[in-house]
Amino acid sequence: MAGSWRPRGSLSVLAIVLFGCLFAISIAKEEATKLGTVIGIDLGTTYSCVGNGHVEIIANDQGNRITSSWVAFTDRERLIGEAAKNQAAVNAERTIFDVKRLIGRKIDDKEVQKDTKLVPYKIVNKDGKPYIQVKIKDGETKVFSPEEISAMILTKMKETVEAFLRKKIKDVVITVPAYFNDAQRQATKDADIISGLNVARITYEPTAAAIAYGLDKKGGEKNILVFDLGCGTFDVSILTIDNGVFEVLSTNGDTYLGGEDFDQRIMEYFIKLIKKKHEKDISKDNRALRKLKREAKRAKRALQQAPGPRGDRITF
Repeated sequence: MAGSWRPRGSLSVLAIVLFGCLFAISIAKEEATKLGTVIGIDLGTTYSCVGNGHVEIIANDQGNRITSSWVAFTDRERLIGEAAKNQAAVNAERTIFDVKRLIGRKIDDKEVQKDTKLVPYKIVNKDGKPYIQVKIKDGETKVFSPEEISAMILTKMKETVEAFLRKKIKDVVITVPAYFNDAQRQATKDADIISGLNVARITYEPTAAAIAYGLDKKGGEKNILVFDLGCGTFDVSILTIDNGVFEVLSTNGDTYLGGEDFDQRIMEYFIKLIKKKHEKDISKDNRALRKLKREAKRAKRALQQAPGPRGDRITF
């Protein structure tokens, strides 16, 4: 879950998912008594958040309860989170984002090939998988797997909760989109291992949200629909709650339908329009693409603020 897509509703949506994730912690503890303090992490496409076992979302070093899932390299250091995102305009080719969309995929996947044309950083083929090639310190060029980049973000989340709890953390419950396949789930687990975390349990984001919703619900059987539209993924699940017992009836989704995809569709439309009207192709001009993406996001947020036909507002 994540993104530029949810600047207003992001915290509440992430909180619901994370509450369910943290509830799964108690189950994990029962299954493995050797576990220490277990945290919950929602590793999102564009935003991530972390909480402890008391269902509390932890603020990062800047006081924000959500952290941008961005990593950047400069001539002096590696940046993670808001620091990476804030310098993207002047360091686009060395700023990495949306890496969750590459994790567990093959380089020849249609979606991956599409992404290679839309991101400013370089995606290369290594053993049939998409890797990110970037210049790090002293002009050295290095390639990173999506799992390694995700591990950097997870390490940031781990450090955030460790600073809050004032002790080392090893065990984690992590959420993934409902439509993640086995390879994507395993790649997510690999990222946790690289970051030094032990995965106590992986749970689906809509299921975690449903658990959070049903924690205080009493009475008879009830069917609920979980609609999870994030920055990079869209999941829908139907669950039955009966006196605290949850059963997933069906789930479906698309890992390439979210706020970022709406941005890209707007961009593609205007790229074609500019080419037709002015005979200029801006698709390979990183500076022009950054400006166009910024305006696409601005238009989306303006739509969010605009009242609907009945006076209500659209909330993303």
